[in-house]
Amino acid sequence: MESIKLKNSLIYYYGSPSGYLKDSTANIDTLFQCEELTNWCKEKKFEPCFSDGIFEALARKEDVSQFMKNEETLKNVRIWQLKADSDFSMRFISFDEFKEKFGEPSKDNFEVVFDGSLPTNNLDAIYEICNINHPDGYKGHSLSMSDVVELYDESGSEFHYVDQFGFREVDFEAQEQTQAFDMKM
Repeated sequence: MESIKLKNSLIYYYGSPSGYLKDSTANIDTLFQCEELTNWCKEKKFEPCFSDGIFEALARKEDVSQFMKNEETLKNVRIWQLKADSDFSMRFISFDEFKEKFGEPSKDNFEVVFDGSLPTNNLDAIYEICNINHPDGYKGHSLSMSDVVELYDESGSEFHYVDQFGFREVDFEAQEQTQAFDMKM
């Protein structure tokens, strides 16, 4: 049995899905970072690139096309957490409870604790990154219920409330304040 196989652009290491091939880059989960795979990449003239989260996605048989997209298609990520002076009872609660007690989440109560790029736009992977291995520049607590993940690019933003189970897309844009002037002469 060969220890490393390439089949349909997927790299298998001792039978385990460990990475994928895109152009001339072998994108491999850091779990499999070893001399044997690095040497195999060099022999095949592939540039090895080790990243977290690839094995889990492949093992769950997720659509790996999310990984095979060009890097340029990744959106930037902002993590919003409640301000220190916000009502403490807003923290760590489900979206439904938040909405029932306080209405829709508003940017006014939150602050950005991270603004940058991550190697994925998968919300579950972002949750894992922001809990296990905070990226450089991350200034908040581990991602938890009541936090908001913003994915954005030049075309706009989408906001996702970290809920009890998964995420809930929310309209988080600051409400524009309009004033009606009643001018009397």
